[in-house]
Amino acid sequence: MPDTKTPYDVIVIGAGIAGCSFAHALASTPRKQPLRIALLERSLEEPDRIVGELLQPGGVMALRQLGLEDCLQNIDSIPVHGYCVAEKENVVHIPYPKIYQGRSFHHGRFIMNLRSAAKKAKGVEIIEATVNEFIESETSQRVNGVVATKKNGTEVEKVSLYAHLVVVADGCFSNFRSKVMGPRACTPVTKSYFVGAVLDDATLPYQYHGTVCLTESLGPVLLYQIGTHDTRMLVDVRIPVPSDLKTHILENVVPQLPSALHKSVTDAVQKGNLRKMPNSFLPSVVQGGNEFGCKKGVFLVGDAWNMRHPLTGGGMTVAFNDAVLLRDILAQVEDFSRWDEIGKGLRRWHWDRKPLASTVNILSVALYDLFGANDDNLQVLRTGCFKYFERGGECVNGPVSLLAVTVQSPATLFYHFFSVAFYSIWVMFTHPRLVQRGSGEKPRLLTPGLDEYPGLFVKTFVVIWTAIVVFLPLLWSEVRWWSPDDKNARKTLLFRYGVPVAALATVAIGAFTL
Repeated sequence: MPDTKTPYDVIVIGAGIAGCSFAHALASTPRKQPLRIALLERSLEEPDRIVGELLQPGGVMALRQLGLEDCLQNIDSIPVHGYCVAEKENVVHIPYPKIYQGRSFHHGRFIMNLRSAAKKAKGVEIIEATVNEFIESETSQRVNGVVATKKNGTEVEKVSLYAHLVVVADGCFSNFRSKVMGPRACTPVTKSYFVGAVLDDATLPYQYHGTVCLTESLGPVLLYQIGTHDTRMLVDVRIPVPSDLKTHILENVVPQLPSALHKSVTDAVQKGNLRKMPNSFLPSVVQGGNEFGCKKGVFLVGDAWNMRHPLTGGGMTVAFNDAVLLRDILAQVEDFSRWDEIGKGLRRWHWDRKPLASTVNILSVALYDLFGANDDNLQVLRTGCFKYFERGGECVNGPVSLLAVTVQSPATLFYHFFSVAFYSIWVMFTHPRLVQRGSGEKPRLLTPGLDEYPGLFVKTFVVIWTAIVVFLPLLWSEVRWWSPDDKNARKTLLFRYGVPVAALATVAIGAFTL
């Protein structure tokens, strides 16, 4: 095997969202001596994915900070002014604050613009190659480079590329996650899949808005325009995935969508070009230390390290914000061979990113649990959430600012989540619901009577506990600093401190709200 030593400062594995933005950010940092950066990608053809197509306003702002806002141009991208939530024909409008705007687009076109921008950055070399393994020092076990396979015409060539620092950005199906993190590597948790299709000239309830359609006993359906004539539809399908997705969508999902969407959805599904992607959750773990077998000289970024449910479209925003923070932290490191300095910077980065990343991560899974409610208590919370949005004012501005990632505060998210929980109880007691008194009678809208109050009081505590069980583990996964595989430490602290504190906080919030 040829031993072609190429002295780079940084090797980045993966030219996707995280890899391109990080490489461009490092190259754009003023230095006495420009960095030499190798950006490796196994295929430089335009990628075709069904996620990574909606960028929240917070992501647009981060893109602007990176000097990459022009990448949104000339790809038929669509402005996004907010969201709406639909239960069949009932729709509630959730607009962004007027000064903010997101963008949606075909993922592959956006990636090609990012790659072009990275290639133009001084010192960046994009190489089409598949990384096979790390090169490690025999004495220090530090990663010093990678072994990669390149295509040279019809021949395949293996090369060794050397660098002071290796950054792994190879996405959700990372081949190197466990090799970098060792025993601290987390296993992604997959609750469901998104099944994607493209609709032709679909009519959404609100133009230039993402649409979340709630279904009975099934997962949510997400729709947003990605081109002048193209609208992406993502149908959440729980595990185990039905063997006949086409029939499942046509018979179970389509009847629960707004009627204006029935034809375009049916036509798209009939074409049969359905694709699926896992919806995974992967909490972040501190990098940069040498404990528990973590390797030196290498670290993870993007979905290789931290994932959240794609329902809220926050993944790219987290990646671009991470690139901004890492750029500023690593700008203070003169020599990338000094791992101790980089390690300290990575530990600082882990906590500096928490306000934004934690807000996005917790919101994505918590909202999915509510919108994909599959038991009676979650259904109460989902109904309350819909009614909460209908109140307007701060009940819309607060949550949508979190969704847009223009407000980055887990505390604000905590407040609104449990405000929804307590408002859900108010709705349960005071709002009419469909009730069928007898087997032969038609269901009628009836407000609960006094005779039902004892049972509803008992249910109140169950619903609040359900809200705590949904929210608290997500919060805990963001604030703990050890590997989530350390189960004994997690369980002890969770039940000794977490549950009582959350219970007291929710009671206080509930009293204030009601």
